[in-house]
Amino acid sequence: MSSLLSRITIDADICHGKPVIRGLRYPVEMLLELLSSGMSHDDILADYPDLEREDLLATYAYARLLVQTKRVLPLPV
Repeated sequence: MSSLLSRITIDADICHGKPVIRGLRYPVEMLLELLSSGMSHDDILADYPDLEREDLLATYAYARLLVQTKRVLPLPV
């Protein structure tokens, strides 16, 4: 998993410090939006040729780390 997570970079000068894929200015947040909207890996990779399959797997791995918490609060409605 550490090799996947190494694809996620955070730099204050790129996308205002948001986590991105390999410094390419593709925010993890945007990729999660695309995936949650129902786009397939193949669709995303076709639309964004700079991305690789492992970048999408890194997005999942990063999201999993973010939700690993001892306590989760309900979402506001």
